Amino acid sequence: MKLGKVKYCKKCVMPSSSAVPVEFDDAGICSGCRVSEQKYEIDWERRHSQLKVLLDSYRSKDNSNYDCIIPVSGGKDSYFQTHIIKNIFGINPLLVTYNANNYTEPGMKNLINMRNVFGVDHIFFTPSVNLLKRMNRLCFSKMGDMNWHAHCGIFTYPIIVSVKFNIPLIIWGEHGFMDMGGMHSYSDYVEFTYRFRHEHGLRGYEWYDMINDEKEPIKGNELLWAKYPSDEDIKRVGVRGIYISNYVRWNPNEHTKLVIDKYGFIEYGNGFDRTYRKTSNLDDMHENGIHDYMKYIKFGYGRATDHACKDIRDGLMSRDEGIEMVKKYDQVKPKDLYRWLDYVEMNETEFDTIADSFRDKRVWERLPDGSWVKDNIWD
Repeated sequence: MKLGKVKYCKKCVMPSSSAVPVEFDDAGICSGCRVSEQKYEIDWERRHSQLKVLLDSYRSKDNSNYDCIIPVSGGKDSYFQTHIIKNIFGINPLLVTYNANNYTEPGMKNLINMRNVFGVDHIFFTPSVNLLKRMNRLCFSKMGDMNWHAHCGIFTYPIIVSVKFNIPLIIWGEHGFMDMGGMHSYSDYVEFTYRFRHEHGLRGYEWYDMINDEKEPIKGNELLWAKYPSDEDIKRVGVRGIYISNYVRWNPNEHTKLVIDKYGFIEYGNGFDRTYRKTSNLDDMHENGIHDYMKYIKFGYGRATDHACKDIRDGLMSRDEGIEMVKKYDQVKPKDLYRWLDYVEMNETEFDTIADSFRDKRVWERLPDGSWVKDNIWD
């Protein structure tokens, strides 16, 4: 065997094969852990004051428009963002949702409840389901990610609404790559950019890469929601996307308790096949399921690893407990696969063949009997 190419953080359970950019220092600690440590050194009262000044500068002076846009899925983070913006700072947001057509039942209930408990306006956009089925098949074959359209929609449609309604400020939650892998420092005050969307969120693909495929014919006018506004329109409106986690200490477990107690947010009672948490990604059953299983196939780890890393960093779990979560969940082939196969009219053998073609050779080795092996954190 030629394995031994993947190393793991000495503090959490992050692998060097991470799907997000990550580095390891001389002590073997990953950049995600190091950046997370900064949260305990920051003067959050000062950051709170900075956020107030920023938000006040974007208030509609004559109440003729919304003060900002909050892209929401109806998840725990969406609730927390809206809680801070609407109920703490008194800002009037427009909520914007891209619907990938994969909501769990409690996820949809949470979304509907949001606009009621916060008393806000909400745009809920759903592309043609026929198109979404074709996009699922095409993107799974093209890049091993059936949810690419969802990433594109989430990082594009709110910007389209910003330009259309002349609402310059967009409030995002945490910077995912910073929070997970330490891509930036908290001292950077990193903001949303087209470059991040294109290179990381969309993996270098755009809407025009999806048209004129012989097997899955898609027309440009079916993807109007995926076309990022022009530089001229962005500049004219002054579009700016900030991450609230730069100003408010980001602790999802505390946030979840708050939104359950205060706003009636509900968990996914049955639990997921591939992670121990019951409050994450309720808007899309495949994010914690088959989409995450593809991350395991490609990079050798999954969402249980992500969640364990975060809980270890927040002092809620030991590294040994995190390793047990990884062992229990990361390799599981989820039951929602069969919903997806029926949705896109594909059989499991075809799925496995395509999935195997995306295995990272740094992670996986195929044995003579056709099985796959990889390094594990507990080896």
